[in-house]
Amino acid sequence: MPPRQKLRAVGESDALPKVTARQVQQSVTAAAESGVEKELLIALRARVARTVEDPNCPPAALAALSRQLQEIGRNIDAIVARERQEAAEDADGHPDETWNSEAL
Repeated sequence: MPPRQKLRAVGESDALPKVTARQVQQSVTAAAESGVEKELLIALRARVARTVEDPNCPPAALAALSRQLQEIGRNIDAIVARERQEAAEDADGHPDETWNSEAL
């Protein structure tokens, strides 16, 4: 077992972790304007999740929003799976064949 580290107060010289642009949550509007479907879905998921957690969310809307949240999650998972598949295909070292329309 590694030795325990002693806790200490954070000092002025302690640096904060760097946050990349991708880690900053985009607004739904900004994500929609980007034209990137995955970014839009991620922003929508965050927005819907905040609404679902809101204690003032009407019960009638809660059920529909919960279903929508699940659907958005499935769509994001599908995009991620497709990106992984494409990355695996690109990494195999074999370039795609050139298209020959006369071969038809």
